[in-house]
Amino acid sequence: MPTAKLPEGDQWTYEIKWDGYRAIAFKGGGKVHLRSRNDNDFALRYPGVTEALSGLPEDTVIDGEIVALDESGRPSFNVLQNYGTSQAPVFYYVFDVLLLKGKDMRGEILAARRAVNEAHWEDRGTGQRIVSARR
Repeated sequence: MPTAKLPEGDQWTYEIKWDGYRAIAFKGGGKVHLRSRNDNDFALRYPGVTEALSGLPEDTVIDGEIVALDESGRPSFNVLQNYGTSQAPVFYYVFDVLLLKGKDMRGEILAARRAVNEAHWEDRGTGQRIVSARR
């Protein structure tokens, strides 16, 4: 049912809608992999993101979104699609930790998984953890 106002209260949490590509990043065997929801290899398309994620602990899987920022610092899907021809900064916004150092985190409550994010990745005022992958 449509509503004119979002629910309020401590039981509600909201995330920014980024205009990018959702991607799963995982590290195993010392190598970082970056895959789209359709299982396309983003590691080749966005090598800066893969390099920025090289510090992931072994046997870790995170869920996030690859985002490019335009000259005004706003997310731009068009800039992301033209990544190879632009010098725009690209970031990987981490939404969730699914596996951390081999420990399955999916059964943990959201607050616990967010605490893991806070401990491992940087928040630049977005409310989400980000890994910088500038050119």
